[in-house]
Amino acid sequence: MMPLDICAAGCITPIGASLAETAASARARLANLRDGPWQDRQGEPHVVGRVPDGVLPGLAEALQAAPISRREAQLLRMGHAALAEVLEALPDGVEVPLLLGLPEHHAMRPIDPAGFLQRLRQQSGAPLDLAHSVAVPRGRAAGLMALCQAGEHIASGAAGFVLVGGIDSFIEPWLLDTLETAGRVRSSVNADGFSPAEGAAFLLLGDPARRRAPPLAVLTGAAIGHEPGHLQSDAPYLGEGLAGAVGQLLAEAPPAAPIACTYASFNGERYWAREFGVARVRNSGHFADAMQMEHPAECCGDLGAAHGPLLACLAAHGLAGGYRPGPCLVYASSDGGDRAAALLEALIEQPHDQGLREEVRQNLSTLKKDADLVADTKLGEQTGAMLDALDAGEPMSHQPRGIEPARDHQ
Repeated sequence: MMPLDICAAGCITPIGASLAETAASARARLANLRDGPWQDRQGEPHVVGRVPDGVLPGLAEALQAAPISRREAQLLRMGHAALAEVLEALPDGVEVPLLLGLPEHHAMRPIDPAGFLQRLRQQSGAPLDLAHSVAVPRGRAAGLMALCQAGEHIASGAAGFVLVGGIDSFIEPWLLDTLETAGRVRSSVNADGFSPAEGAAFLLLGDPARRRAPPLAVLTGAAIGHEPGHLQSDAPYLGEGLAGAVGQLLAEAPPAAPIACTYASFNGERYWAREFGVARVRNSGHFADAMQMEHPAECCGDLGAAHGPLLACLAAHGLAGGYRPGPCLVYASSDGGDRAAALLEALIEQPHDQGLREEVRQNLSTLKKDADLVADTKLGEQTGAMLDALDAGEPMSHQPRGIEPARDHQ
């Protein structure tokens, strides 16, 4: 697939009402896993990761009488919150296709994917191009699987931007009971389980050839695999699916340097540890010896279909902020056998960018002096913050609104 710009990213999780908050919590290893409202079979509360109700928008008036479950209403509200963050970067008047991952584990009432997309547009007011949007109930890997399809949309010229994301919630009594019966839920008597959680995450992807501003990061490739020995199969579990996806990804988009950081969908179940070991051994020449390993589920719990997109959001934020080294591998594995992997790299500045930085610095210094002379405190603070950001090496797209680099007038 062609490289794609990650123009913007947004999420809502148990550890943050935005990507910046979630990234800060994950980086500091701050967990928010608490007793939920329902008890397990030992009479103890399920420990879950919940998105606080107070940070979510209310259900749209047009949907309040709709025949939807409490779980679906929660998914719509979380999707609304996360979309609001990422769509700030979408140009006005542009409709955008959405490729959405939905829960692979159903409660008593399954979610209709096509109907959900329509209701999400009603709920959020997002300018979604429903004719070219797709929602699939494929769990953790679904959002990363959609990255390949997003590349096809943009390469064909069918769309200048594509939204990719996922929304899920395991916090539903019937579903929790089903997962506990299967021995999947972490508890005082089961250490080999995961903490059920909920959330939503989205990425806005664009064509680098039509770049309007520096992206958070560049998606250099993505690949899909399938594990025959998945959790719902009687076939032996050999880790072939993820190893195949990672191998294909590295063959089609070989990184310029060894992979320095991996964001993994580990959720606390021992089952998932083996497959990454297989993938790393088979592709050992592409991994740095001192590679960093990040698995945010230890802080926020397992977000299901939102987990893959969340990992990509966090990787992009880390690369843009300079606190995660690249190249960065992101992968996610679904219970039903789907596997997906993606490679992200920081935007590499071209030689002329340094000259532009110096020009911007000089213009901002002059502007700050003028602001100080006229006692314009707000402008002085904005220009000062921008100068600090430039000195710290942050991307120039992080300028405060209303401040632009000077242009030559000819």
